[in-house]
Amino acid sequence: MSKIKVIVVDDSALMRKIISDMLNEESDIEVIDIARNGEELLSKLEKHRPDAITLDVEMPKMDGITALKELKRKNIHIPVIMLSSISTKGTELTMECLEAGAFDFIPKPSGTISLDINKVRNDLIEKIRAAYNKSSAQVNRNFNKFEKRTQSLKEEREAKREALRKRKEAETDALGKIDAVVIGASTGGPKALYTVVTALPVNLGVPVIIVQHMPAGFTKAFAERLNNNSDIKVVEAFDGQNIEKNVVYIAPGGFHLEVGGDGKLHLNTEPTIWGVRPAVDKLFISASKLYGSRLMSVVLTGMGRDGAGGTVEVKSRGGFTLSEDESTCTIYGMPKAAYETGKVDLVLPLEEIPVHIVKTVMGVRR
Repeated sequence: MSKIKVIVVDDSALMRKIISDMLNEESDIEVIDIARNGEELLSKLEKHRPDAITLDVEMPKMDGITALKELKRKNIHIPVIMLSSISTKGTELTMECLEAGAFDFIPKPSGTISLDINKVRNDLIEKIRAAYNKSSAQVNRNFNKFEKRTQSLKEEREAKREALRKRKEAETDALGKIDAVVIGASTGGPKALYTVVTALPVNLGVPVIIVQHMPAGFTKAFAERLNNNSDIKVVEAFDGQNIEKNVVYIAPGGFHLEVGGDGKLHLNTEPTIWGVRPAVDKLFISASKLYGSRLMSVVLTGMGRDGAGGTVEVKSRGGFTLSEDESTCTIYGMPKAAYETGKVDLVLPLEEIPVHIVKTVMGVRR
């Protein structure tokens, strides 16, 4: 079995060794080279073509964001996992890196490294494998393109007609009043949420509450970046916060976010669900209890199955449920798990999701 080839980029010799050692312990991963900064990485890529790159955000000579832009300019398509410090500058640069095309990120170990190393190792390995599988799947899709086109034109027309019929039926089912929208996302979520949130109008008329799997310390910068680029107001949620119309609330990293019967947002540090906190299921289930049939839920790209149980709960109370189509997902894990429950009303590609939210909520129909 061929191994996943990785280049590790970090200005710290200690971090290069730590990251390299943890990756080389895996039977399916091999670190083929290291680099101290973006310039050195670009030089190494002239003789190596890895399957993935781990890239430090803050480095001398050429930092992570500059390196990402150079990769894009040179048309080099290799999945990049960012390693970021939990500093104001580090978190802001991380958001910029995600927008510039990074596959995902993990926070660097802080304080006593031994306290965080297992979490870092597990997250990094999971993301490298996911990035590799996504990249390999894309290659296979391109390679098999001609085989797929052997489907008869008649079958294609019938499939499209059936999909359109189901979509129109689902849209008709959504004609009831919507008082709130809840959204869940994980890997690939920051870019997907940027697409959705920045397309929402300032007068949407309902609150939008979001859980994005993200470590503590990064969600504030994420919310601020969305707010600075959106018409609608975006904030990081806090405990006891009143839920208001025309505001997007982002769950803070490290806390579950729930909608209370008192109409306020509540945070807690109860055990993780599916290994994450905040969890999408926590938000969806609690919101469905308050809003019932007046709730719309949306599951976007991400690994795992968080949000599937919540989708079932939203539908059981008469709410309207959406999930992102596989064609636009960075990782088709969470949306697939939600869809396979049989409780998803409508599946849409990413760019159509904000359009549908606005038309449904504001009562404007095709």
